[in-house]
Amino acid sequence: MSKCLWREAGLPRYQPDAVIANWKMIDVLKKFGDQRGLTVAQVALAWLLAQKPFIVPIPGTTKLAHLKENLAAADFAFSSVELKSLTDQLSAIEITGNRL
Repeated sequence: MSKCLWREAGLPRYQPDAVIANWKMIDVLKKFGDQRGLTVAQVALAWLLAQKPFIVPIPGTTKLAHLKENLAAADFAFSSVELKSLTDQLSAIEITGNRL
């Protein structure tokens, strides 16, 4: 049986109830990505890249396939309507669990 270190450490956002409540964000990212051939990770990274030029996401991975997937996010360009719509949808979600 594997243990989740985040839960053991007591991080509020990784408690089972919070993960379930916050899954709405994943659903929004997935729906957007499915319509454009993007993964959830690509949508999240592309959205971060579209915020400000000084915001630089630093995703971590140990797999070459995931690195390539992450790099492909930089190739996606949001239209202004897409960016506003996705931002509005994400902003409407109330995040459960405090940050540490």
